[in-house]
Amino acid sequence: MSNRKLFADELETQLDELLFASPSHRSISRLAEIIEPLPRLQQDQVLHWAGVAAQTYAEIGYLICTLSPKAFAILDDAGFEAWVLAGLDTYDKLGAREAMEQLRDLEGLKAAREGRSGVRFTEVDLRLSRFVQGLSGRPLGLRQSETGEAGWTDTETIFLPPRLARLTAAEDNRRLYKAMATLLWAQTRYGTFNVDLDAALAGQVDREAALAWLTLFEAIRLEACIERELPGLAREISNLRGPWPVELEAAVAVLSRTDASVMDSLRLLAELGSAVPPAPTFSHLGILDPAAAWHARGERIGREKEIVRKALNALRGAGGIGQQDPDAPLTVDDGPQSMEIEGDMVAMLPPDARAAAQSLIQDLGEIPPELLTPAGEGSWTPVPDDVEVSGVEFKSTRDPDERYDEWDYHRLAYRRNWCHLYESAGETGDAEYVGDVRTRHAPLIRQIRRRFEILRGEDRIHKRQPEGEEIDVDALVEALADRRGGAEPSARLFCRRLRTDRSLAVMFMVDMSGSTKGWINDAEREALIMLCEALETLGDDYAIYGFSGWTRTRCDIYRIKRFGESYSDEVRARIAGIEAKDYTRMGVAVRHLTELLVAEPARHKLLITLSDGRPDDFGDEYRGTYGIEDTRRALQEARQKGIRSYCVTIDRHGADYLSRLYGPARYTVLDDVKKLPLRIAEIYRKLTT
Repeated sequence: MSNRKLFADELETQLDELLFASPSHRSISRLAEIIEPLPRLQQDQVLHWAGVAAQTYAEIGYLICTLSPKAFAILDDAGFEAWVLAGLDTYDKLGAREAMEQLRDLEGLKAAREGRSGVRFTEVDLRLSRFVQGLSGRPLGLRQSETGEAGWTDTETIFLPPRLARLTAAEDNRRLYKAMATLLWAQTRYGTFNVDLDAALAGQVDREAALAWLTLFEAIRLEACIERELPGLAREISNLRGPWPVELEAAVAVLSRTDASVMDSLRLLAELGSAVPPAPTFSHLGILDPAAAWHARGERIGREKEIVRKALNALRGAGGIGQQDPDAPLTVDDGPQSMEIEGDMVAMLPPDARAAAQSLIQDLGEIPPELLTPAGEGSWTPVPDDVEVSGVEFKSTRDPDERYDEWDYHRLAYRRNWCHLYESAGETGDAEYVGDVRTRHAPLIRQIRRRFEILRGEDRIHKRQPEGEEIDVDALVEALADRRGGAEPSARLFCRRLRTDRSLAVMFMVDMSGSTKGWINDAEREALIMLCEALETLGDDYAIYGFSGWTRTRCDIYRIKRFGESYSDEVRARIAGIEAKDYTRMGVAVRHLTELLVAEPARHKLLITLSDGRPDDFGDEYRGTYGIEDTRRALQEARQKGIRSYCVTIDRHGADYLSRLYGPARYTVLDDVKKLPLRIAEIYRKLTT
């Protein structure tokens, strides 16, 4: 037998014969590339056992080939054979699914052969999730790693190995999971990723070795941090780890200082020089993925800054943050869950902004100074008005255009003049936008327009008229019968064709809340443009208003097109300028637009809502049942005034609450936002026929 390794094309030929029954045979070429780097003896073993397994179940043979490099890295030749036979035995006893899982658990087989008891992630998942939730001052997910046997974090989620069998006893491996999760949490809590580690390691010759040393140095520093705040947990980790080696004593002394940071770990790494030796290994250490963590951390901080910026801007005013020194220091209480911003301002923040502020302080040590500086002149300057448990309320220096009642389902009564509404003209957008949409969707606009033209041309025949253009045959027959019977015949023997008067007013209420930002907002604008282009064919009177807001004292209505206003360049520019704003306090918007509809002289009136989700507002009170019940009440009020309502939503969970709001058959839930333009046109045609 030749000792020459088989090349991929040779392996592919043999694998094709062995695994011809596998539905995965389409990937044989990739399989051959996996096996090609192995020594010839191992290649022969893989081909032999894949053929044996394929005679029982071809997919097992395919999996053996896929996992073979990893299996040979973990097991010796005898262990490889035992691994395959264990999988086949499991197939005979329990079936294919269990056999495939058994084969994937290479660490478990190795542990069993060495007399160790492994533990699966699924066995500790629930308990560890609660443990991490208790440790963290911010949301931190916990998931099984799909990329390897080491734990790591991207600062938003902790990823742990699917199985740990590094220690002999199962209970010790459970503790190992806990220690690993704790250190990964500590990386997010104590500033491991406060600097761009990717850039800091750019000059390292052996990056993997440098990362291993940095992980070790950070573990020393983080364990010291844990010992200061959670000494019992630190002792548990220390007992599991054992004493630090003598050669690390100097590093331990430096990194155990109360002022030690990740920069000290990087300085110790630099002192090792460019030729970094292998780092000592410890069973409870994970790994660092600087690029993933830096990217995720940056995105998270951006989101948190935006949440805090909006909340702090809303609190500016008399006695508020805006009148304080933006460079004044921010203080953090000893407790991990409390802090103060300019005295007691944090008590006025809603829960989501408070959590975001706490997270920023963990990452940055302070609320970024730029968030404490007003963004500039605005159309309104809110001041503190009325603080409630659910959040903060604000009022504008400008008097509201209207005040509306709001239904409180807790009291079963209205809160009188509760919502302050401000109506303004919509902003103008890109002048070229409407033309681009017309060009891109010209065939679809023509299709919608043809459907609407059918409605426009309808005539109605009025029978039994005293005069007209045509004879009413039925009336004539009855008249002749009456005359022969001696009765007085009717003189109403004619038909007249009269053009149908549609007498219709339609209001489009467009959700401009922050959740529509991006492709949903684009779809709303495109749908409105295409609909308006076609509606001009019908001649129906229609209006378009957007709505958004920020608490009950800042409910905004944006006027895009009034009733009676022509579909002009100015209206087109306002449609192009529709963009995501703040929140979705829907009840007050329904009441205001209902009043505008009531003022119209048309016989038939319709309110169509385009939205992407349920009623919502800043703070906790309006979210959930309160907002749904208020909106439902507003729609009932509209119905009592002769206005029909219909909702088109892109919220896949819309069916859970829309039937409560609109009733059956009065809403449509779209599973794809791309369907919105044609679907809204079809709905309009059906509702107005």
